[in-house]
Amino acid sequence: MTRRIGVFGGTFDPPHLGHLAAGQEIYHLLGLEQVLLVPARRNPLKASGPGASVEQRLRMVELAIGDDPRFALSRADADRPGPSYTVDLLAELQARLPGAALLFLVGSDALRDLPEWRDPETILRRWRLVTFTRQGFPAPDLATLETRLPGAAERITVVPVPGVAVSSRDLRRRVAAGLPIRYLVPDPVWRYIEAEGLYRHSERQAE
Repeated sequence: MTRRIGVFGGTFDPPHLGHLAAGQEIYHLLGLEQVLLVPARRNPLKASGPGASVEQRLRMVELAIGDDPRFALSRADADRPGPSYTVDLLAELQARLPGAALLFLVGSDALRDLPEWRDPETILRRWRLVTFTRQGFPAPDLATLETRLPGAAERITVVPVPGVAVSSRDLRRRVAAGLPIRYLVPDPVWRYIEAEGLYRHSERQAE
């Protein structure tokens, strides 16, 4: 039976309960063996860099998933020279996991930019994409995407997920404004942000 591995890319700046809820729901509904959380070194579609360093974001993801065997941290993108292109990341992970079926998890907001990704046709041909919708966020517009990338809709699975309507951007802004974020991120992540003094003077736009 083919192994099915979820690849959850993003800046995770910081990782929050919405990320974990999405990963958990997709893990169960699609029968995945594991979900790899892969913090990006630098997203080429973001004008500004993340508020935390790549090592800090890796540590926060590690703290967020704890000892949950459904999740694993991957340094595959962080250890490569940037910028971070999904097609290159998936090719590298596929080489490390021969025979596995990789499913790339992407939020509906990021999915809108798919035509601007490097070589989206190859991504859609070789791997399936799984996009998730959350309360307070718009549903993916697959019809419009199909007009720009014919055949894309049949290669994308849409999974509605429960969870809090929160984004990493909002969390950074809350910290910068002196507002609490506990109960929006896992407790170990909240403690790490407090201890490191992250985001106190940052309103950067990475997701």
